[in-house]
Amino acid sequence: MFGITLSDLLYRRRQFLIATLGAGLVFAMTLLLAGLVAGFGVEIDQTVSGFRADAWVVKAGSSGRISSLAPMAGSTVLRVSRTPGVSGAAPVVVIPQTADVDGALHQVNLVGAPVGSVPARQPLAGGAQVTGPGQAVVDQRLGVGVGGRVSVGGHGFTVVGVTSDRTLLGGVPNMYVTLREAQVAAFEGAGLISAVVVTGMPSTVPTGLTVMSNAQIDRASLQQMATAVSSINNSKLFMWAIAAVIVASLVYVTALERTRDFAVLKALGASSGALYVGLALQAVLVALIAAAFAAVLAQFMVGVFAQPVDVPLSAYIVLPVSAVLVGLLSSLIALRRAVAADPAKAFAG
Repeated sequence: MFGITLSDLLYRRRQFLIATLGAGLVFAMTLLLAGLVAGFGVEIDQTVSGFRADAWVVKAGSSGRISSLAPMAGSTVLRVSRTPGVSGAAPVVVIPQTADVDGALHQVNLVGAPVGSVPARQPLAGGAQVTGPGQAVVDQRLGVGVGGRVSVGGHGFTVVGVTSDRTLLGGVPNMYVTLREAQVAAFEGAGLISAVVVTGMPSTVPTGLTVMSNAQIDRASLQQMATAVSSINNSKLFMWAIAAVIVASLVYVTALERTRDFAVLKALGASSGALYVGLALQAVLVALIAAAFAAVLAQFMVGVFAQPVDVPLSAYIVLPVSAVLVGLLSSLIALRRAVAADPAKAFAG
């Protein structure tokens, strides 16, 4: 049966090649969709860890979402710094804003921190850190190099440094400026802050405040993307269904063309189970080859998306297993045609 299956694959190689390419494209999209979902969490973690804080002190009742923390008085940082267990404290502002780059509007996450503080010093891909007013470090996704100009809220900034992997909200680039300029752009100059990032772990905090760990900030921020994650996961299910239809169509058409082959095999004593094994083997081989093609293709398609794509290792492990299941289920479509073959046709003229 194995030899017959391989011979048929070679005989119908064009059909199988077309089906393999089609299923491979669909499988590649499922990998990329998994990467999009993982990318939401990765970008949040990279931004949060970039502050190099042990904990975040935020306003009590705040959602914990890094881009929408409830503002509080800037004087809070002094009270927090005097809290037992805190060895360092820095105020930060994190708020979405619209940036003007050469007349084109872009969304950015404006991040303000005191010059020289730990959260202000981001790893750079080029240029230098912010040392004073009118300067900014931007993520490379904004598309502005060192020396470029960016305007936020009517305030102009010169890009002095470029960082990478510092985005939020599905690829929206972060823009790091001085604390005061962030307050001017976001709060019309009011001395408000989004949070106090601390080193050490405060044993207690002043009334009206609460402590959140990096992990809690991560989880709360990711929850903001819950609708997008749900939509992408639903799209993945559609992708698997499309792949199954492609493989099933191929196997079914092949079964229609092999009616006499099945009749001969049944006349020679082949059981329905053996016929199914042959069909399943064809479908599984096509699905597995398509999965291998998809794993390679997905690497070249990552750059198509504007937001970060981080395909997890688990997706590559799940892919061949899912491909086998797709092949087995698809072959069931053609099984009835194979089983219904009349052995008498084997002797027909």
